Amino acid sequence: MAYPAKNVFIIAEAGVNHNGDPDLAFKLVDAAFKAGVDAVKFQTFKTEKLLTRNAISAEYQTLNTGGGKSQYRMIKDLELSYPDFRRIQAHCADRGIRFLSTPDEEDSLDFLISIGMELIKVGSGEVENIPFLRRVGSKGKDVILSTGMSDMAQVETAVRTLTDAGATSVAILHCTTAYPCPMVDVNLRAMLSLKQAFGGVVGYSDHTNGIEISVAAVAMGARIIEKHFTLDKSMPGPDHKASLDPAELAALVRAIRNVEAALGNGEKAPTAAEKDVVAAVRKSVVAKVPIAKGTVFTEENLTVKRAGGKGISSANWDLVLGRLAGRDYGEDETVEM
Repeated sequence: MAYPAKNVFIIAEAGVNHNGDPDLAFKLVDAAFKAGVDAVKFQTFKTEKLLTRNAISAEYQTLNTGGGKSQYRMIKDLELSYPDFRRIQAHCADRGIRFLSTPDEEDSLDFLISIGMELIKVGSGEVENIPFLRRVGSKGKDVILSTGMSDMAQVETAVRTLTDAGATSVAILHCTTAYPCPMVDVNLRAMLSLKQAFGGVVGYSDHTNGIEISVAAVAMGARIIEKHFTLDKSMPGPDHKASLDPAELAALVRAIRNVEAALGNGEKAPTAAEKDVVAAVRKSVVAKVPIAKGTVFTEENLTVKRAGGKGISSANWDLVLGRLAGRDYGEDETVEM
């Protein structure tokens, strides 16, 4: 598998938040590395192969950019060249962070494979793109599939198409394609439905504001988290407003790692930290009043109190009752059998 099997794989989605500027892309790489994520991901495309010149814009694209541009012009302005991506990949290698990019059409897929990308991220917009999915599967790589705008039948077809074509594994990300995504539209339980239906690795591609939904997804079993980030939410562009800033991205990583550690192995047993506390807080059977030798132990002359771990545990209360005192006891002395 081309990503960690045990730890949550955190992908910082730079996407097109470089605004078509390679130098800004390098700064995004630096910010992602500083935040401690596992990978930083971009989007690679040739605009003329991605959409027609009369393709309409999504409402969020118009709202977040102020309109005034066709979708084609907006996307063209966000395009980086293949040489740019070679430089970005090298910058990632220099920083020690995983480089990923979503190919949005077949030529860019071929390019990314040619520069050694071992993990292919398929965006939600390609769930029904059968020829593209077959091309992705034919590369024989691990695949992460986002499933925004999809129902279960569409996801099933996409997963089957990828695996039949040769994909070595398909991890499925629940996603709601809205920027930002309203909380009422998150439906995190759908991630569990995907896990039940397909098994394997599931995760969450988060377009909500804030970090709490990603953290909740990890607590529910997400093994991959993808989250948009930017250097400045006020920058022009379609995705900045629904992105984390660098400080928020770092907070997300800390929160995920804390939750990941807290989930544990599921075994209910005292921890090492608790064992040091047992003697201080667990209770023992003690004399409620002075007890003479030969007296029957009863609920009237015994009680339970903290006693520094000495004596008989209160768990053995029923075994003590009815026995005879083997010696004299003063009040609060731990009793013996």
